[in-house]
Amino acid sequence: MSFSDSDSSSAYGGDYRNFRQISRERLLHEMLRSAKTGDSKSSWKVLIMDKLTVKIMSCSCKMADITQEGVSLVEDIYRRRQPLPSMDAIYFIQPTKENVIMFLSDMAGKSPLYKKAFVFFSSSISRELVSHIKKDSSVLTRIGALREMNLEYFAIDSQGFITDNERALEELYGDEEDSHKGDACLNVMASRIATVFASLREYPFVRFRAARSLDVTTMTTSRDLIPTKLAARIWDTLTQYKQKIEHFPQTETCELLILDRSIDQIAPVIHEWTYDAMCHDLLNMEGNKYVHEVPSKAGGPAEKKEVLLEEHDPVWLELRHAHIAFASERLHEKMTNFVSKNKAAKIQHGSRDGELSTRDLQQMVQALPQYSEQIDKLSLHVEIAGKINRIIRESGLRELGQLEQDLVFGDAGMKDVIKFLTTKEDATRENKLRLLMILAAIYPEKFEGERGLNIMKLARLPQDDMNAVNNMRLLAGASDTKKRSTGAFSLKFDIHKKKRAARKDRTGEEETTWQLSRFYPMIE
Repeated sequence: MSFSDSDSSSAYGGDYRNFRQISRERLLHEMLRSAKTGDSKSSWKVLIMDKLTVKIMSCSCKMADITQEGVSLVEDIYRRRQPLPSMDAIYFIQPTKENVIMFLSDMAGKSPLYKKAFVFFSSSISRELVSHIKKDSSVLTRIGALREMNLEYFAIDSQGFITDNERALEELYGDEEDSHKGDACLNVMASRIATVFASLREYPFVRFRAARSLDVTTMTTSRDLIPTKLAARIWDTLTQYKQKIEHFPQTETCELLILDRSIDQIAPVIHEWTYDAMCHDLLNMEGNKYVHEVPSKAGGPAEKKEVLLEEHDPVWLELRHAHIAFASERLHEKMTNFVSKNKAAKIQHGSRDGELSTRDLQQMVQALPQYSEQIDKLSLHVEIAGKINRIIRESGLRELGQLEQDLVFGDAGMKDVIKFLTTKEDATRENKLRLLMILAAIYPEKFEGERGLNIMKLARLPQDDMNAVNNMRLLAGASDTKKRSTGAFSLKFDIHKKKRAARKDRTGEEETTWQLSRFYPMIE
């Protein structure tokens, strides 16, 4: 589902807004601004959050946005804080027992830390915890609001979010199944995904990939049931929203499709050749933060500067999903056009009779910051693209990328991988690992027993990497492996053995303009 195309994107009134804007407005208006009403007379407030809600807030809002809504101080609920008895506090926290205990300790007794507390929980709070809050009569009189925001996801851009379950793959698909960890992980994921629909005011049909056994003798494993379990838990939460959330739809308005990683093991491993993917793949970025060197204004050594590659940058917004070759060409065109326009402006001024008027000078000075910002952004992206292209050349990434895509489309096989590992001994550990993971996804049987050990020895990968490659088989559907190893006896004697393809070329499409743009994920 494309969030920004949702019909209810304007459920809160006003014009069209994308997913991140909806999240931002809920946090700023529905939460922070609502604390200004009622008995609250204080103009400035303290915002108290936990580690998770800080991240939620920072994904959608800037500090300037928060300050504009009357917040003068942001605090961590688990840090020792200075008492501010004349100020109101806004708590945006997860509904955990630990957080509730911390909140009660802040506001209980004769000397509370704050005058009044407006409490907003990121997801649904249990009845037990609500009862625990109600038990303390001294706290009750100091509560200005006690609400469920149901906003517990991270809006990473205008159309996407994550639930921040970094260990989900291990906890759900690990070889040693831990049902407790797996269930806890599914509960968190379900709760957070459901809050996305609470923000969008959408009630989806929940569709999922059902477990399919190849035959009656094949046992359905707990891994096969993960999409089913997740779908059921999301549905349960959404059903509760129908009764709890005002203006929540009572009939289905959209669709939610739940798939697991076994649907496409290759997409997260193969080198993707878009500008965005190359930046994150090759530049050691921390999230969307890129660090580069700029000349010192004082004439000293170069200074390090941090920039965020995000949607407020128009160049990034235009080129992030473009092929790196196209992005490089487009940046060159942009820089050339910018320089030529400035030359034309100078010539135009120079051709005038007489000296420049005061008005001309004023207009030129006023335009300087704009030009400076434009040239800075263009220069930044020209530098980034140049750095990426240099890394691609020096690491021989094009050759590896071609082999990866040939494997996926059935134009290369085991012999080609062995040849690459033999001749490209300087290939990085990561690149060899990714190549073998792709190979394992397509030919899992090649990594069984002695054959698998021989491939690993040839690649000279450490044991941890060998485990990662072998674990690809845990993600592969059991049915897929059986399909490859069983079937009717064939009377065909193929002299030229066909290579296996994980993708087919798309029919009816023109030949791709750019090299290495042939691959596509199963779900787009």
